[in-house]
Amino acid sequence: MVHIYKIVPQDMWQAAEAEGVFHGAPVDLADGYIHFSTSAQARETAAKHFKGQTGLLLAAFDAGQFGSDMKWEPSRGGALFPHLYTSLATSAALWVKPLPLGDDGQHVFPEMDQ
Repeated sequence: MVHIYKIVPQDMWQAAEAEGVFHGAPVDLADGYIHFSTSAQARETAAKHFKGQTGLLLAAFDAGQFGSDMKWEPSRGGALFPHLYTSLATSAALWVKPLPLGDDGQHVFPEMDQ
């Protein structure tokens, strides 16, 4: 099982949970797919796209559950990133945890599986 991760503002995720479906953040909607990161990519994603932001959550998913709707495509430095080409049932999350800022201004990640 390969775990992938989505960083999302808490209010956006809570609204999606109320509906049962996450359609994506504005960047996802603009790009036509939901951006995910592997455990090795998540910290850099947070630093690059969410620097200094509070009120974030980290949601974990099993990449295998998405079948052909999940594509691994090159992005930063040619690394393959998981992209989901459909809406996401919030119930598909294995877990959702806070992603707070530490005293050093960096996000403090929970333990993540590979």
